Amino acid sequence: MYASREDIGYDFGEDSKVGSKPSKPNPNIDGGWAWMIVLSSFLVHILIMGSQMALGILNMEWLEEFNQSRGLTAWVSSLSMGITLIVGPFIGLFISMCGCRTTAIIGGVLNALGWILSAYASNVHYLFLTFGLTAGIGSGMVYLPAVVMVGQYFQKRRALAQGLSTTGTGFGTFLMTALLKYLCTEFGWRNAMFIQGAISLNLCVCGALMRPLSPKDLCEKYVVRSDSEENRAKALSHSTETIKSNGVLSEEPEKKEEAANEEVLGSVQHAEIGGKSGSGRSMYGLRLFKTVSQLTITVRKGFALWYSSYFGAASLFTNRVFVAFIIWALFAYSSFVIPFIHLPEIVKQYNLSRQDNVFPLTSIIAIVHIFGKVILGIISDLPCISTWNVFLMANFTLVTCILTLPLMQTYVGLAVVCALIGFSSGYFSLMPVVTEDLVGTKHLANAYGIIICANGISALFGPPFAGWIYDITQKYDFSFYIAGLLYMVGIIFLLIQPCIQKKQPREKSTEEAQV
Repeated sequence: MYASREDIGYDFGEDSKVGSKPSKPNPNIDGGWAWMIVLSSFLVHILIMGSQMALGILNMEWLEEFNQSRGLTAWVSSLSMGITLIVGPFIGLFISMCGCRTTAIIGGVLNALGWILSAYASNVHYLFLTFGLTAGIGSGMVYLPAVVMVGQYFQKRRALAQGLSTTGTGFGTFLMTALLKYLCTEFGWRNAMFIQGAISLNLCVCGALMRPLSPKDLCEKYVVRSDSEENRAKALSHSTETIKSNGVLSEEPEKKEEAANEEVLGSVQHAEIGGKSGSGRSMYGLRLFKTVSQLTITVRKGFALWYSSYFGAASLFTNRVFVAFIIWALFAYSSFVIPFIHLPEIVKQYNLSRQDNVFPLTSIIAIVHIFGKVILGIISDLPCISTWNVFLMANFTLVTCILTLPLMQTYVGLAVVCALIGFSSGYFSLMPVVTEDLVGTKHLANAYGIIICANGISALFGPPFAGWIYDITQKYDFSFYIAGLLYMVGIIFLLIQPCIQKKQPREKSTEEAQV
């Protein structure tokens, strides 16, 4: 019995056969090279998320250079951050076909190219294309593999590993803010972006560290998971029977396709053996044909997995808890981003600028956010603690802070609320863990791509919406209230869906008993 797989209701075919054979566990699972994967993901968060949180420095330079409105100029940063997350589902297709390592290396080159081309910008619209689109897509191609690889390499300490790797966002916010401020002062913003583009090439090195696990190692991970996480899996057991009745991720079509692919490769190899007595030109043609055939099969398998996850009978959207998770993600991320955008103005309105200059409230959020990710990760990895429950409690704390923040009019009060916001928002490190518990490791890339896409939509439209509310009411209070209420709606979806899932199997069993 594989507890976590039954919890999510997906049938993984003949993987269970592996459990009956005693095998030596891979030392790189939860140890060895797994910590290099954490280091790689940590550096990715510094270079990508840290840089995006520090874009306020460049935003001031762009305002001065191009003399455009604040709203139009702010879209450059919003596009970059939003597209990084929105492209998640499409990056899942790249990962299915090319793997995490190749996808991340290509993304590193694209991200660096976006920074370098932006150094030659002549207007804001040029930055939309080079920085918002090009660098944003490149960032997404590195960010998603960095998260997925940590999930693949860790089993017993997944939450801690994700927490450690995502602390790079907090460290990167400090490092990149100081670096960009120094580079803009010494060399100007154009040269600063050129230098930052060169630094971003280190993302290719991070991608090269993402050594893929063999299918055998992934199967061994499933076996370990069934033994060590039976208690944690019970937290998500409410989705079992309903998901099976709605749609099963069956691998029968995939097995048939693999058999057909093997038959094609077998015929190519047979022709190659039979053609050894032929000319060198014919042998070269056969080898070229074999290479193209292998590449075509890889692309077809990757696309089939990606397509079935989103649109096929085995769609991830048949998992109702996962759908509720998507709805939650549509409202959650903006509640974290809005304080970063509007806190400086709130401080100015309350005449607290002097205290804020000594220790900015946004810095308090960033610092405590680092500790929140690690501590929540450690708590979630405890055998007697459910990751799902920790995730929900952190969400309740965050939404409470968002709703009470406008009521605080002293620096101490705001500092306490900001510290709680930073700590509770550490649940971001648990999102990949919860997603993996819902859909399994095999579908983590596609599923988490959908989740961060929803977060990207929230990040893209949340701050402009809050600004629009301020233009109407001339107060930031309503921006926080509306964001908090929408966030609460997302949390309610997470709560009521499990209740519905629990009732349906009981009703079904009652009907069967009557028959």
